[in-house]
Amino acid sequence: QVQLVESGGGLVQPGGSLNLSCAVSGSIASAYAMGWYRQGPGKPRELVARFIMSLRTTYYADSVKGRFTISRDNAENTVYLQMNNLEPEDTAVYLCNGAIMAPGAVQYSNYWGPGTQVTVSS
Repeated sequence: QVQLVESGGGLVQPGGSLNLSCAVSGSIASAYAMGWYRQGPGKPRELVARFIMSLRTTYYADSVKGRFTISRDNAENTVYLQMNNLEPEDTAVYLCNGAIMAPGAVQYSNYWGPGTQVTVSS
């Protein structure tokens, strides 16, 4: 069973930084994409950053370009989101997402972590 678990959220002042981690566990045949979404109070879930493994391409939402960086450590099966120059508008629950194929499966499935709260406030 594939599991994603986020960590690293918390309370930070505007202009501060946080580094979120997403630990991926379980049996994995391959991963098509890994990314981070967020859902703020009363807002729809939005894609923040994502990379496509086979294409080696990275996407960032316009609102976070130049401030957030997504990266991965294949050896540790971990995906990171480094967030700098945080703004109150970045306050949200951040969720890790993976399009992953389990061994023996014939298609990719969407997996989500439970999320980690990020609050940007003075």
